[in-house]
Amino acid sequence: MAYRTAVFMAARCAAGRPSAAGEPCQNPQSDVCSGAYLAPVATEEVRMPGHADSRESLALMHQMGLTSGAIERRKQIVGLTPVDLERIETIKDVVLRELDDYAAAFFDHLAKLEEARPLIENRALAERARQLKLEHLRGLVSGDYGERYVEQRIELGLLYAAAGLDTRVFLGAFLNLLRHIGTQIVRHANRAPVDAFEAFMSLKKVAFFDLGLIVDVLVFERERIIRQQQDAIRELSTPVLQLRDRLLLLPIIGVIDTYRARLITESLLEAIRSNRAKMVVMDITGVATIDSRVANHILQTVTAARLMGAKVIVTGISAPVAQSLVALGIELGGLDTVGDLQGGIELAERNLGYRVIPGEPAPALANVAS
Repeated sequence: MAYRTAVFMAARCAAGRPSAAGEPCQNPQSDVCSGAYLAPVATEEVRMPGHADSRESLALMHQMGLTSGAIERRKQIVGLTPVDLERIETIKDVVLRELDDYAAAFFDHLAKLEEARPLIENRALAERARQLKLEHLRGLVSGDYGERYVEQRIELGLLYAAAGLDTRVFLGAFLNLLRHIGTQIVRHANRAPVDAFEAFMSLKKVAFFDLGLIVDVLVFERERIIRQQQDAIRELSTPVLQLRDRLLLLPIIGVIDTYRARLITESLLEAIRSNRAKMVVMDITGVATIDSRVANHILQTVTAARLMGAKVIVTGISAPVAQSLVALGIELGGLDTVGDLQGGIELAERNLGYRVIPGEPAPALANVAS
């Protein structure tokens, strides 16, 4: 027996349907139910896109630029015309009669694929996906493909994205769905197979209109996650810590390239502005090598900080690095340098008028770059 998720058992029972949860199937000979009880499905609390309201879908529509004009343009691109709407109307009843079969065909295909397991094995998510898919199929032959229709497609795409559904996997299941719909339309064609074929081709235009929307959502959400990860990496690679009032610490570790140098400068200047800092200790103990390019990045950051009203003290220049800079002829005369981090902090505190009182606890550090 082909794999079926629990949420499709009622829809796929051939001659009868199970009653309420916990009652026996009324068709014990069904190859799906096999006389078993349909147990109640315990669902966990899962926040799913569009389940409570449509704000997320509407927000994403706005971000994607899906205005009424953009929606009409998408219809033009797939070639959807009033003639197509008339043809779709002739096969509407055929499609609506088989909704459960079409939905099951879509999810049966997904169930065979390892990549779709996060969606199929999450009962709550799978049930919501099935509900949205049934709405999708009803809307497919509705003849009304305006903003509300697009909002529902966006909601479905968000759910697939939340389940981590790969675009290739979705496309395969969608193709299988269209094949099942086309087969049923041809079977009910009677003596007008040509008309049935033309009607199906008109329906495919709407299907490809949907396809473009859902794939765009999957791509958009993946890019959003990548941007979030990049932001997280940036915050980790350019931490700006507040040591005291008006005193910041910027520890730099690893290789400094052009992109990271720009992030360092942006993070530091933002922290100087938001904390009204007057002193910054930039510790480069963790920078293994400093060449002319890296030295130039450091000088530019120091200059930018000075324009913001903050003085930068550079600490952690090792003996090998110092010798290398001298050999390269790099002039760092404009920098205020101290041998180690502790010395740099003490100098910055003196410049701010602080003095150390024995027995007093040191202030806690706060990351002000995030």
